[in-house]
Amino acid sequence: MIEMFSYAFIQRAFITGLLVSLCASLLGVPLVLRRYSMIGDGLSHVGFGALAAASVFSLAPMAFTIPVVIAAAVLLLRLNEKSRISGDSAVALAASSSLALGIVLISYVRGTNTDIDNFLFGSILSVSAGDCVLSVVLSLIVLACCVLLYPRLYALTFDPAFARSAGVRVDRYTTLIAILSAVTIVLGMRMLGSLLISALIIFPCMSAMRFAKSYRAVMLISAADSIVCFILGFLSSYWLGTPAGASIVVVHLAAFLILAGASRLRRA
Repeated sequence: MIEMFSYAFIQRAFITGLLVSLCASLLGVPLVLRRYSMIGDGLSHVGFGALAAASVFSLAPMAFTIPVVIAAAVLLLRLNEKSRISGDSAVALAASSSLALGIVLISYVRGTNTDIDNFLFGSILSVSAGDCVLSVVLSLIVLACCVLLYPRLYALTFDPAFARSAGVRVDRYTTLIAILSAVTIVLGMRMLGSLLISALIIFPCMSAMRFAKSYRAVMLISAADSIVCFILGFLSSYWLGTPAGASIVVVHLAAFLILAGASRLRRA
């Protein structure tokens, strides 16, 4: 293990992945409880389309993708609250349309763009020093918002009507959740790719809900589960030679099944 962490690219991948996993687990709790769990899948496909456009028009990938995904996240949450289109339908429309547009745009470029492939399937070991610094800064901002705004996010998650009557600006905080989710998903696409990033949002919260009986407990157990699963998946991918992103998701699946089984045994 000491030899493993002697490489700079391993250190960058570990730091970036750990912070993104923690952010995704914390944001996943309000998203899952408000039935927005699949928004991660939809936004990741939007991110793929944005990356394809950035590649075709020679734009900075992250600088172009983050604003596009943020706009899509805000639009999806607003549609779910104020439109006749249901949340699942809006996510499905955004996901399929963005993926199709991305594939069409890539077809105009000769050969296969490696960066697009990395964001589609994940390549955490290819994180550059600049991407690592950006990921650390943005992740710390997301974590600070989750901690400092905890009471408002709690009220917004369980009873938006009560939160609005208590003076909480629901629309503003809904937009904030959308922005934080979009940033986390774009950062996580480097780790798991657009096809698997939603696992970081869904699995930790679902695992925590097997045992926890309060919102705070779900948040804490979700964060701990995400950190442990990331470390185990990251180490196993190095030792077994398997893809890092897929290994992390498999560990999350195993943890969910174990906790679900243990919860049933406890109730029995």
